[in-house]
Amino acid sequence: MELYVILENSNQTIVENFILLGLSSVYSLQVVFSMLLCLMYMVTSLGNLLLIITVKLNPRLQTPMYFFLTNLAVIDICYSTTVVPKMLANTLSEDRSISFLGCAMQLYFHASLAAAECLTLTIMAFDRYNAICKPLQYHMIMDKKLCFYLAAGCWTVSFAVPVHLTLYTFGLPFCKSNNIEHFFCEMPPLLHLACADIWFNEILEYVAAIVVIGSTLVLIFASYLFITLTILNIKSAKLKQKAFSTCASHLVVVFLFYVTVLFMHLRPPSSYSPKQDRVVALFYTVVTPTLNPLIYSVRNKEIKAAIRKTLSVIACH
Repeated sequence: MELYVILENSNQTIVENFILLGLSSVYSLQVVFSMLLCLMYMVTSLGNLLLIITVKLNPRLQTPMYFFLTNLAVIDICYSTTVVPKMLANTLSEDRSISFLGCAMQLYFHASLAAAECLTLTIMAFDRYNAICKPLQYHMIMDKKLCFYLAAGCWTVSFAVPVHLTLYTFGLPFCKSNNIEHFFCEMPPLLHLACADIWFNEILEYVAAIVVIGSTLVLIFASYLFITLTILNIKSAKLKQKAFSTCASHLVVVFLFYVTVLFMHLRPPSSYSPKQDRVVALFYTVVTPTLNPLIYSVRNKEIKAAIRKTLSVIACH
C-alpha cells in the first residue's frame, strides 16, 4: 500500500498512513520492550479488574471513595488499551504503520481518557475534602445521585474536550514526512510533521492543557489545603494519622500522573525532544496505570482484606 497520494496539479502530499517508529530500532531491545510491555499490560488489566470486582462484591466498600476508585480503574484499563496493544503489534512486526483514521482515533481516545483521569482524580480529592472537613454532612453531600452526576459529567466533558484538538490537528497538511518519532499518535510529534503554521494548534493545546490539567490541579491543591488545615486542628495523634492515611494513596497517584503530564503538555515548544518525550509518555501511559491498583491495595487495609477475600472466593470456584 502506498504511503502517499500525490494530488494532481499540486505540490501537497496527502498522508494515507503514518509510521510509528516506536521505542527502539534495535531488535534485541524490541524483544525486551515487548516482554516488559506485555507483562505491565497484563498487570494493569488484571490488577484494575480485580480492584473493580473486589469493590463490587464487598458491601463494606460501597462508598463514594471506592465508587470513584472503580471509575479510575476502568479509565486506567482503557487508557493503556488505547496505546499498548498497537505498540506491541508494531514492535513484534515489520509493519509499523497506522492508518490516518486510526491515528486520529488513537489521539482522540488517548486525550479523552487522560482528561477523564484528571477529572476523576479531582473528584476523588473533593470526596476526601468532604469526608475529612465535613464528616457529619458527608453522606448527605456525597449521596448516590451526586456521585452519579459527577461520574457522568466527568465522562461527558472528557470526551467533548479533545474533539476540536483532534479535528484541528488532523486538518493540517502533513507533507514533511509520515514517520512519527513516537510509539503512539500524540500531538507534539504530529505537529512537527506538519508543513503549515502550527501556532494556532500550539495555542489550542496550551489552552486545553490549562483548562483540563491546570484547573484540576488547582482544585486538588485547594482541597488538600483545607484537608491539611482540618487535620492539623485534630488533637488526637491517632485520628490525625488515620486521616492522612486515607489521602496518602490518592496523593501518590496524583503526583505520579501530573508530574509527567505537566511536563509533556505545558512546556515551551522549543524544548521538544523525541527521545525524552517517549520516556515521559511511557511513564504516564503504561507505568502509572500499572502502579495505581498496587498503590491503592498496598496502602489500604480495607482493600487488602477485601482482595484476599475475593481471591479466596475465586479460588473456591
